[in-house]
Amino acid sequence: MWFKFFLPATTSGRKDTIDRWVQLIVGLALYGLALALMVRAHIGVAPWDVLSFGLIENFHLSYGMATVAVSIVVLLLWIPLRQRFGIGTLMNGLTVGLWADLALLVVPVTDELWLRCIYFGAGLVILAFATVLYIDADFGPGPRDGLMTGLVRITKQPVWLVRTVLEGSVLLLGWALIGWGFGTTVGVGTLLFAFGVGPLIQLFLPPVTRWRARRSARLDDPR
Repeated sequence: MWFKFFLPATTSGRKDTIDRWVQLIVGLALYGLALALMVRAHIGVAPWDVLSFGLIENFHLSYGMATVAVSIVVLLLWIPLRQRFGIGTLMNGLTVGLWADLALLVVPVTDELWLRCIYFGAGLVILAFATVLYIDADFGPGPRDGLMTGLVRITKQPVWLVRTVLEGSVLLLGWALIGWGFGTTVGVGTLLFAFGVGPLIQLFLPPVTRWRARRSARLDDPR
């Protein structure tokens, strides 16, 4: 039935479904905040965002609009992986950029290097945690994370390794595009993101999965 598109892949009941919706929305909002923090850090954006800033420079889009455009392109890469498409996938692709634009309105610009480093470090940790939150809500992964989980399923390699290789590959592509005039935002933060986000996701995944399982069982326990 069509309404199943708006349900998580697994749920223990109505209360659990509502709770998972809250988890999904919080995860997406935190993801947007994390992106905004790393943009404000100005020490190098995430590999995928190198492409976003290329679009910004060439087509005068907002950061959020450029992020949505990149998400649509990434979704096309799902086709050969036969990934499950869910409402969470759409919400990620269409709303994370909007959350990031909102966060950019409230996260202040700073020239202090120490504060920019804190921005980036906090953004990286929050992004990894947010990624695990919305994936574990089980409404379907976001465009980039669906690509990651699809490759994990096919290659049978650990999440941290697949994510690191994926981000590193996108980084190399971003550098190539910079050579063609598509962006100037690669820095030390880009390298930290490319090789740090995978291990952080792997770190958060087990405890969040255990927490979700315990919470789901408790929410709809009839006793």
